[in-house]
Amino acid sequence: MTAPLEVVNFGCRLNAAESRAIRALAEGRLARPTFVLNTCAVTSAAERDARRTARRLKRLHPEADIVVTGCAAQRDAATFAAMPEVARVLGNAEKLDPASWDGNDARPRVAVGDAMAQRAFLDPAPGALATGTRAVVEAQQGCDHRCTFCIIPFARGPSRSQPLGALAARAGTLAREGVGEVVLSGVDLASWGRDLPGRPSLGRALRRLLALVPVLPRLRLSSIDPAEIDDDLVEAFAQEERLMPHAHLSLQAGDDLVLKRMRRRHTRDGAIAIAQRLRRARPGIAIGVDVIAGFPTEDEAAAERSRAILGEIGIAYAHVFPFDPRPRTPAARMPRVTPAEVARRAATLRAEADRLLRIHLDARIGAELEVLVEADGLGGHAPDFTRVRLDAPAPRGSRLRARAVAAARDHLLATRS
Repeated sequence: MTAPLEVVNFGCRLNAAESRAIRALAEGRLARPTFVLNTCAVTSAAERDARRTARRLKRLHPEADIVVTGCAAQRDAATFAAMPEVARVLGNAEKLDPASWDGNDARPRVAVGDAMAQRAFLDPAPGALATGTRAVVEAQQGCDHRCTFCIIPFARGPSRSQPLGALAARAGTLAREGVGEVVLSGVDLASWGRDLPGRPSLGRALRRLLALVPVLPRLRLSSIDPAEIDDDLVEAFAQEERLMPHAHLSLQAGDDLVLKRMRRRHTRDGAIAIAQRLRRARPGIAIGVDVIAGFPTEDEAAAERSRAILGEIGIAYAHVFPFDPRPRTPAARMPRVTPAEVARRAATLRAEADRLLRIHLDARIGAELEVLVEADGLGGHAPDFTRVRLDAPAPRGSRLRARAVAAARDHLLATRS
């Protein structure tokens, strides 16, 4: 009888794909009940949540092993190794090594290599080959840039790309297994290809992938850096109907001085221009952004420019992050905005994002939408990532036509056509 296994995921889509890979690698191979915590290091709150979860699970399941892996474990293995509740600590490379899950009690308790020495793409293939409505496939890992607020390059290592042939094979398998949408994910997705022979561009690769996998109904991109959106990527949005009309930009701020102190590579005007280019290339595209509230040295005028740019871009969605200083990053040494002011500015940004989402939803009332049905059969997403709630259940994984009849707080209500 095999021991039960549960993988608890924290953080991004990339982590979610790797959590599925961990399950595929470890299931049926462990001698004791095991909880694997695949952690996130983007914020200190995420790391605290992982530590609390480890303590809670050990208290509820004293017989189980707690294995901690992911970015927080990679960044601060010693803290997790010092916790009596934790049986093992694995780095990001080690969690995708089958030998880490062979049930051998002689394995080291802490196995965390040097992320910056990683040069090969770590293929989480077993986890990506999962049936369902939508599948996340890692196309790129790591990052070569050094934004002053970000610790992730030191947890994920340098940028590495999954070759196009492997991506097309993965997407084809998923489509034939019934997956209706593949989401390409990466830490710095738009840098895909720069470490491959010939330095192929992401835009050309997307067009080639769609040509190689005609059975794939939908292809979507995860977050992309505005500074790396080139002519090829804009052309792919313009030409490929199966590339979903949805671009999520890692904007981070709308003030040029703050962007410079963040060491971002775009300007305020540059980000607005990119959004305009995408709209000209793909009318109806929905644009989302990530934005940080209360970055060090940000004054009231800079905060207002970050609020105002959301409307100038005409976003549909925003992920708002209150600034959280990460140890050993340059931003952690900069003059801080007070926590109360950070919270206030985050609330202001979220209110503006809610207002713009409502405009986005209201503009779609009366439209005919193609909905990819998910979860309970009563909801799904339109091509532009608008959430849709149906008036009657439909088979999970089906793609159907529906007419938007009303807008709720964060989604459309629709009736099947």
